[in-house]
Amino acid sequence: MRGRRARALLGVLLFAAPVLAHELGTIRVNAEFRKDGTYAVDCVVDREHLPPGFASEARYPPKAGRIRGVRRQDEAVVGRLLAEVADHVHVTFDGREERPSLEWVRPDPDAAELTLRLSGEVPPGASLFAFSNDRKLGSYLLTVRTEGVAEAHRQWQEGGEEGLAVVLAARVVPPTRRQVAWTYLKLGFTHILPKGTDHILFVLGIFLLSIRLKPVLLQVTAFTVAHTITLALTIYGVFSLKPAMVEPLIAVSIVFVAVENILSAKVSPWRVAVVFGFGLLHGMGFAGVLSEQGLPRTEFLTALLSFNLGVEGGQLAVILSAFLLIGLPFRNKPWYRSRIVIPASAVIASIGLYWAIQRTFL
Repeated sequence: MRGRRARALLGVLLFAAPVLAHELGTIRVNAEFRKDGTYAVDCVVDREHLPPGFASEARYPPKAGRIRGVRRQDEAVVGRLLAEVADHVHVTFDGREERPSLEWVRPDPDAAELTLRLSGEVPPGASLFAFSNDRKLGSYLLTVRTEGVAEAHRQWQEGGEEGLAVVLAARVVPPTRRQVAWTYLKLGFTHILPKGTDHILFVLGIFLLSIRLKPVLLQVTAFTVAHTITLALTIYGVFSLKPAMVEPLIAVSIVFVAVENILSAKVSPWRVAVVFGFGLLHGMGFAGVLSEQGLPRTEFLTALLSFNLGVEGGQLAVILSAFLLIGLPFRNKPWYRSRIVIPASAVIASIGLYWAIQRTFL
């Protein structure tokens, strides 16, 4: 008796399986989130099961001109399918609906299934993603994949109902403007303090020659303007030199400034021009750091400006520390130059010369 019931139940399930698959196969949705902050949502449409009247009025007419991969006589059909699906699907982040770009993936009007791709950029700072279809076509499967994560998230949703929210992985969510600014501000500052020993020595070389703050700030301003120019030009790909050339020349700039401190007792008129020229080299060095770190596409300018401000903050911190520790207590002493400026400059020049040789030949 039990065997008969089991066989009967199995027969019912086998008979019902095609029907269920037929119904549930109306729309499948595959969402992929990438590390570059972009997403693509593929809606796999079973055209046999779209309800009658799918060619109703639509807000998204097909694109003007030919639809690639579609015969001319079938363009109207494919275009109406595009309009129908696009009119009734919704992509939201944190409850706010986005307007993604729409395209067919290898459109074939004779195929049983057509894939509509909705793509765009994840809003900065987003935490939740939801997809919904306001057509009551039954249940459909939403599959969410994250680049770099092997396991996918899957959930069933009901057509015509609000989409269930999926938590986004932090790796695929672009940071907000405030987060970008803070991150690159810190990166610029720490590139000077404590990591930028060569830049610190160059700034100290600028500081040592004059006992007055105004000439020092004038040189630092020239240095800032110069490295800002080459930093921007290098990052934007307008101009660049290979690190194998830039790094030895930065070391040479340290030697030059330190030796001049030994040979000259005051700031010469052309000192600012020399510092400006060396600032151009240091800007290329800063660009190398940014290239390794990478810049966010959505907040490129914010990151660039914040990094530059961080560099300036680090340079000013070096100057202020040197002024408080050396300049303020000793600058009026008669032995300031003989006991502080010349010995310190000699040490700086020696280190710079060692780096120049090391970066050139070793």
